[in-house]
Amino acid sequence: MKAAYFDGSTISIQNNYPEPKPGETLVKVRIAGICGTDLEMIQGYASYTGVLGHEFVGQVVKSENKDLIGKRVVGEINAGCGKCQMCATGLERHCPERTVLGIYKRDGAFAQYLSLPEKNLHVIPDSISDEQAVFVEPLAAAFEIEEQLKIDANSNIAILGDGRLAQLITRVLRINHKNITCFGRHQNKLGLLSKLGVRTKIVIMPEDEHTFDVVVEATGSESGFVDTMRLAKPRGIVILKSTIASKNKLDLTAAIVNEITFVGSRCGPFRPAIQALATGMVSVDDLIDSIYPLDKLDDALDAARNPDKLKVLLKP
Repeated sequence: MKAAYFDGSTISIQNNYPEPKPGETLVKVRIAGICGTDLEMIQGYASYTGVLGHEFVGQVVKSENKDLIGKRVVGEINAGCGKCQMCATGLERHCPERTVLGIYKRDGAFAQYLSLPEKNLHVIPDSISDEQAVFVEPLAAAFEIEEQLKIDANSNIAILGDGRLAQLITRVLRINHKNITCFGRHQNKLGLLSKLGVRTKIVIMPEDEHTFDVVVEATGSESGFVDTMRLAKPRGIVILKSTIASKNKLDLTAAIVNEITFVGSRCGPFRPAIQALATGMVSVDDLIDSIYPLDKLDDALDAARNPDKLKVLLKP
């Protein structure tokens, strides 16, 4: 099959890459999405080798469950051992023996085919297009915030970033919260949120400092962490969403002095994400910039790195 293989330093298209081994559900990839984690991995995050890509929608072509064959699906990316305490409590994402689609010991979605355990797959209703379905995985990560924290409806919330993930987080949190301010660097991206009634700012002003109960860091950059310290009030909560290949030490002095609570947050529940797309509660159509064939991977990656772009998709 055709796949984009990353050898730890360079990524290239291979036309005769082996298909996934039997034993799991085989999915023909219809569309895959490029996210910030993929770009960071190319820079060295996670020390991964294999086929990249973990956001996808596909069609089941082989499965022990005959009812699944032909169905459009998306997939949870963590495959646990099924035996440990974490797996027994539904936390496969923390299984010490897990594999992670396109991230850790499991080939990903920048290919014509991928495989996952049947339990990882979710059937997509006809009301959700392929292009929208690609957003289920990162949208689930946005829903995870309120799975982890019960944020008071009156909390003053800051979201740092205006890119792919920050856009989704803002759109999810605004369902239940009104006091949201998104801090970004690109007026065109912030404009999409302004149209939804979200307050947006390009610059952190003195009157913004130490005034937010909850700060969500989704910039994908080291500077985002520094800015969280400027915005969070004493004893505030900082939710860390960025995965960055950092080579520098971060100064935690301000966090200690102000008694900040940090919450790491990543994968989340698929069902509310699918429901939000199916009902139109969350719209993602305006986030799609372009779709490239897999043979144009280099062009697609260049587009995804462009700070003026949002979501770039691949069609294997």
